[in-house]
Amino acid sequence: MEKTFYVTTPIYYVNAEPHIGHAYTTINADFLARWKRLDGYDTFFLTGTDEHGEKIAQAAARAGMEPQQFVDEVSAKFKKAWEILHISYDDFIRTTEPRHKKVVQQYLQEIYDRGDIYYGEYEGLYCVGCERFLTEKELVDGKCPDHGVEPELRREGNYFFKMEKYRTWLRDHISKNPGFIRPERYSNEVLSILSEPIGDLSISRPKSRVSWGIELPWDPNHVTYVWFDALLNYVSALGYPEGERYRKYWPVAQHMIGKDILKTHAIFWPTMLKAGVVEIYKHLNVGGHLLADGRKMSKSLGNVINPFEWSERYGPDAVRYYLLKETPYGVDGVVSEQGLVERYNADLANDLGNLLQRVRTMVIKYRGGLLHRRQPGPGEEKVVRASGSLAARVRNLIDELKFNQALEEVLQFVRLLNRYVNERAPWKIKDEEDLDRVLYTAVDGLRTVSVLLEPAMPVKMAELRSALGLEKLSVADVEDWGGLPDGHRLPEEAPILFPKVESKKTEQKSAPTGKADKDRVATIEYDDFAKLDLRVARVVSVEKHPNADRLLVLRLDVGGEERTVVGGLAEHYRPDELEGKLVVLLANLKPRKLRGIVSQGMLLAASDGNTLALLTPDDSVEPGAKIS
Repeated sequence: MEKTFYVTTPIYYVNAEPHIGHAYTTINADFLARWKRLDGYDTFFLTGTDEHGEKIAQAAARAGMEPQQFVDEVSAKFKKAWEILHISYDDFIRTTEPRHKKVVQQYLQEIYDRGDIYYGEYEGLYCVGCERFLTEKELVDGKCPDHGVEPELRREGNYFFKMEKYRTWLRDHISKNPGFIRPERYSNEVLSILSEPIGDLSISRPKSRVSWGIELPWDPNHVTYVWFDALLNYVSALGYPEGERYRKYWPVAQHMIGKDILKTHAIFWPTMLKAGVVEIYKHLNVGGHLLADGRKMSKSLGNVINPFEWSERYGPDAVRYYLLKETPYGVDGVVSEQGLVERYNADLANDLGNLLQRVRTMVIKYRGGLLHRRQPGPGEEKVVRASGSLAARVRNLIDELKFNQALEEVLQFVRLLNRYVNERAPWKIKDEEDLDRVLYTAVDGLRTVSVLLEPAMPVKMAELRSALGLEKLSVADVEDWGGLPDGHRLPEEAPILFPKVESKKTEQKSAPTGKADKDRVATIEYDDFAKLDLRVARVVSVEKHPNADRLLVLRLDVGGEERTVVGGLAEHYRPDELEGKLVVLLANLKPRKLRGIVSQGMLLAASDGNTLALLTPDDSVEPGAKIS
């Protein structure tokens, strides 16, 4: 049976230019698509731009442009950005294209004819930034939690989609299909939302107020709500409902999104599909946010990272590798230019690049560039065994969305090859057959590495193969040791694959401390205590840390703000004992990475050396309350 794979990014809203959040999601999707192609799948990868709505019209007006001219320019910038980052999409959908508009109007008409859309009057708090009505419960200090502004009170007549009608069905579907939303913490979050009525969804806006949109087919005085329009791109690009691509790829659809658009993709979209009698997508894969200095990036803080500037300095493949390797998919991660430089120098320049340079030099110097295949001996056993199982291990980790662990598996193999070369010391070997055996094994290992790292670094791995005299390869080509033919020749010249770059780290010297200083518990001033931002938080969800048995990963509600905290609680609490509990959070502790996951604060607990108990406020206190 033919293996097929379909992956999508969100279509990005063109009220602003491409940034690192867009890049991170797109690189993750591209990594998956490239891997599946290498692994023999007929793969289709979709991205694009979302170009309708009130915000677009306002942004175009500020720029002194017509909306179509404005979206044409910004959409082109996204295409250019993906070209820079080596994004291998198969289609780029724009919601202003006729092929998309046709599907939106057809789909709306079908649902309307089934009786799942009705007209009604509604008054509520409307956020222009979100382009939707907010409930009082969603506000933080009377403001939208995402945009920090007070929503407008609006009353208007709109058409509504009977979303509540499908709430029980969706809740049951998620419960019966544990891998539907991944990672699991986001599935639990959606189930919590679905435990209460979700109401119906306003899916139109009066054309007198918002003219930049797709008209409703039965009422030209209204345009389609931007999310109802945008979500349908995932099927419109495939030629819904009769297109060959739709029939082939939609049954295996996987969406890659950021956690900020979880509700629209996990609730709006599935209920829309159910109402249209369309098969539900296979997986919703939810990524975390990238933080700078442990904080969300914003222009006002001056900590916005430009991945395209990084690409100019270090190369696009280095940026791709760093973003994939640095943070486990699904959790928030801190990124920095210094972190990129350190990762680049350690993994790529020192471990991989240096290995390639050494091995090439020895093959050319000792054997005139020729490899002679020899049967492995006892000294090759570890390398041959690791090489033969590496592709399968990487495949399993990628299927579980553990991209950073998959890359680490390959780098561990690179380090094994380095140890092998050091231990076997080809420069000391006098026996030509044994020398051939060592050099062949090292080059064959690099051949395997060039394929398994290709989804992360497509251009650099092509260069690595070129340095070995190899053409394009697939995963199937490296599932066994010994794929190089006898008499294979390496080219005489090859550029340095990863030239080392200068570290930007600033060394900070600290005063030495003696044992007495370390043991002493010093008194502090009141002003010192006042610096501590202690807050009440509610535990929303708890998971075991993927890389540490003693650690738990907790998602906290701190009065509308979401935090991730990692703590050594696994020996003292089961995850289900903590969910819903109120705890005390030290909120202004500098974030730190614990076994690959960024912890944004610390929970207060008491311990007698044997047992540990979290401090828990009275239930009458609301999350976010300050402790003094």
